[in-house]
Amino acid sequence: MPSEIRAAVCRAFNTPLKVETVHLRDPGPGEVQVTLEAVAICHSDISYIEGAWGGDLPAVYGHEAAGRVTARGPGVTALAEGDRVLVTLIRSCGHCPSCATAKPVYCTGNQPLPPELSLPDGTEVTKAMNCGAFAEKVTVHVSQTAPLGDDIPGDVACLLACGVPTGVGAAVNTAGVRPGDVVVVIGAGGVGLNAIQGARIAGAAHIIALDLEETKLDVALDFGATAALPASGDKPWRAAKAAAGGRAADHVFVSVGAIPAYDMASRFLAPGGTVYAVGMPHSGDTTSYEPVILAATGQGVRGSLMGDIVLGRDIPWMIELYRQGRLKLDELISTRWRLDQINEAIADTKTGQARRNVITFD
Repeated sequence: MPSEIRAAVCRAFNTPLKVETVHLRDPGPGEVQVTLEAVAICHSDISYIEGAWGGDLPAVYGHEAAGRVTARGPGVTALAEGDRVLVTLIRSCGHCPSCATAKPVYCTGNQPLPPELSLPDGTEVTKAMNCGAFAEKVTVHVSQTAPLGDDIPGDVACLLACGVPTGVGAAVNTAGVRPGDVVVVIGAGGVGLNAIQGARIAGAAHIIALDLEETKLDVALDFGATAALPASGDKPWRAAKAAAGGRAADHVFVSVGAIPAYDMASRFLAPGGTVYAVGMPHSGDTTSYEPVILAATGQGVRGSLMGDIVLGRDIPWMIELYRQGRLKLDELISTRWRLDQINEAIADTKTGQARRNVITFD
């Protein structure tokens, strides 16, 4: 029988969410139902809510969650009821060319599933980004989950579902940062701080953080940046090069969706260096580069989706580094909110001052 749950529903773009009762179907083959402990608010959720990327309405957003398995569908053997898990947007088939080459974030083999959410009158509700986690419970494919121990709080654990691996993974997986490299991170918000952490973990010699908000620069240093500079300065790429002892960057991570950040990113590059598109602008936003410069200098631009993570490979070592005090997670949480406060939490996130706002459930 479908469950009645409370969820924050988007009925029209760029309007406040409404917390209301919706119906959640039971898990089908290969699926689990997870009662959530916490879900973080990501800027991608806000972009969808604002209509920046389109999509069907009504919808429930939220994709960065953690909770406990409370029901299993047929064929699920890897998880038991009561297990604590991470809930992510990464649904993978396990056998397409992307999955077979350890790139499940780019899976092309997923088949549509029956609708999971509906209003009391039967109207289908879109489960955005395969999750719909601004809700008390979710039904997701088992491939979207990763086991958690009982020693990591839910409000901390949920950060491992998107923001942390997106930043850390961009440095460790996508870029393959090596000891001695020079790294520039444009944007010192939640994802940028994790790109800084990833570069530190990988052994970068110089990690230069830039942000328009000078209040974020000290925080960037706490997370491992070796220098933190205002992005609004005159030709900040020169200051970044000076901070790195005269070396330009091997890797530049753009962790924000602002086009001016993309416009200047290649200015920081050394010959052979690469810009990594991590932050996602709105659909239709564009930037431009001179191909002749890229060709003559061996430079490149590459996308990084979800830090190119493989859940079973990467989440365990991230949890272990957290336990050892080598990966900051608690420090990423700005404020904890209740589901009824979600519009306030979103507004706070949009100020640009929050690292991560987290919705917690009883």
